[in-house]
Amino acid sequence: ERITQTVEITKHVVDIEEKGVKLRLTIVDTPGFGDAVNNTECWKPVADYIDQQFEQYFRDESGLNRKNIQDNRVHCCIYFISPFGHGLRPLDVEFMRALHQRVNIVPVLAKADTLTPSEVERMKNKIREEIDHYGIRIYQFPECDSDEDEEFKLQDQALK
Repeated sequence: ERITQTVEITKHVVDIEEKGVKLRLTIVDTPGFGDAVNNTECWKPVADYIDQQFEQYFRDESGLNRKNIQDNRVHCCIYFISPFGHGLRPLDVEFMRALHQRVNIVPVLAKADTLTPSEVERMKNKIREEIDHYGIRIYQFPECDSDEDEEFKLQDQALK
């Protein structure tokens, strides 16, 4: 009997403190995404989870006791794209098109260190073209402040 692969949603919570600012970071992992033989609407559990978190936050905000509200909304999706192929898979396009209205998407070329610099550049350009072609809105990093030093500006530009 064939075992069906499901998309599980696993939460990991990490407390971070940087320069005196405390932050609780919740990482939501989706092991099993895209691994099934039939990936039709396999992105749906992820979309439903994002919607549920927004609805819960809205209900908490609308309630009477708003002092201890936990914000479990999904603010960013780091979407890893396989380096082995010729751009985006149909599953990648379908997933990003389903979620780009709900959450900021940051596409990342997975295992980029296995490619040469020219292969990385070629792959990134191909992915950017496909993202534009399919009308997928991805997160656009903001411009850095004009009073930042030149080294920081160069680093910021390289990241973009």
